[in-house]
Amino acid sequence: MKKIIVIIFAIISLQVSAQEHTGSQIKIKDLFKFGTVYGAVNGGTSLSDEDQFSVTNGLQTSIVETPYDYSVLFGVRKIKRFGYESKESFKNGTENSYSDAATIGQWNNKIEFLFQGEYKRQQGETYLDQHHFIRYVGSDGCGENFCWKHYLVKIEYLEDGFADIRYFEASERLTYRSPKVENLTFNIGAAQRLAEPYGYDPLEEWLLSNGNLHYTQLAIQEGYTVQFDGQGGEIYYDPSGNEVANSTEVWEAVTIPKVLSDYTNKKRSQLENTLQHSWVVGFDYYKYTKTSWLHTWGNLMPLHYSDGNNEFSYYNYNGGQWLDYSAGIVFGHWFNKNLGVFIEGTYNKYWNREWHGFSAGLNYRVF
Repeated sequence: MKKIIVIIFAIISLQVSAQEHTGSQIKIKDLFKFGTVYGAVNGGTSLSDEDQFSVTNGLQTSIVETPYDYSVLFGVRKIKRFGYESKESFKNGTENSYSDAATIGQWNNKIEFLFQGEYKRQQGETYLDQHHFIRYVGSDGCGENFCWKHYLVKIEYLEDGFADIRYFEASERLTYRSPKVENLTFNIGAAQRLAEPYGYDPLEEWLLSNGNLHYTQLAIQEGYTVQFDGQGGEIYYDPSGNEVANSTEVWEAVTIPKVLSDYTNKKRSQLENTLQHSWVVGFDYYKYTKTSWLHTWGNLMPLHYSDGNNEFSYYNYNGGQWLDYSAGIVFGHWFNKNLGVFIEGTYNKYWNREWHGFSAGLNYRVF
C-alpha cells in the first residue's frame, strides 16, 4: 500500500509537469472526473453435495458439503471505453474487461487508473484477487512518428489467487507510430518486476538420489507423528495431536499433499521478494467500426538482468535467459444484420507460470 501511495503521487507529479508545460493547472478533482466507484456482492451455488462411504468399522455414510460461492468486490476506475465496449447500467465486477490489460488506452496526456480488490470463495477455497494500475500515455508537441515525447508509463500490481500469481510491475517505454499501418503502435523500454522468488523450490533439498521425495521425514520435522497400533498398522497424528490417517494409503493420498503444500507456502513466505529488471518490446493495434473491430496487443521480455548475488533469482533457477510474454485480442465482426462472431481473451506467461481467459462465439439476431 505504501508503494501504491508513492506511485500515485509520482504520477500526479508527472501530470502536473505535463499540464504546466501547456500553461494550465491541474485540479485534483479532474483526476477522478469520469471515474466510477463501485462495490458489489455476488454469490451462487457451488459443487453439489457428495456422498462418501466407508466400511472400515461397518458401513458408514457421510456427506461432503461444499459451501456456496460468493465474492465481495470494491473498486474505483477511470478508463475510457473503447468503441466496442457497451456501457453497462451497473458495474458488479463479473464483467470480463479484457481491454484492461491493453498496453495503450484511449486517452492521451491523461491519467487512467484501476484499483480493484475482490475477496471470494470458489469451490470451498477462499482467494484474494487484486488488480491495480496507473497508466499515462504522453504524446504532446511532436508531429513525428518517433519522438521522445511519445511515451507511456504504466505501474501495475496483480494478484490472482486462483492462478497463484502475484507481482508488482513498472514499465517505461517510448512509442513509435507506424507510418504505413494506421492505428499500429510499437513500443520499447524497460520493466521492473517485484515478486516472490518463483525460482525457489523448497522441496529440492528433500529429494533422494532416485528422484523420490522423503515426505514422511519431512512431515515428522513439521510436527507430525507416527504410532504403531500393535496390530501391524500405523496411526498418524498432526502437530496438534489429532488423528489424520489410520493407514498408509490415506496418509499418502490425503495428508502428505497437505503437508507438502503447507511446507512449500511456509518456506516461500520466509524469503524476501526479488526485483527483476527486463527489456520489454510490444505493439498495440486498434481499429473500430460499427460492424467490425479489432483490438490486439502484445508484450515480450526477451532479456533479463542477472543478479548474481541473489541465490533464488529466476535467472539462476532457469540457468540463463528466458522469454516472458503477454498478449490479448478483442475481435468482433457482423457479416450482416443478423449474423456476427466474436473472440476475446488474454494470455500471460511469467516465470513459467501461465494464466489466461477467453470467450468466443457467434450471435444471430432474429428480426
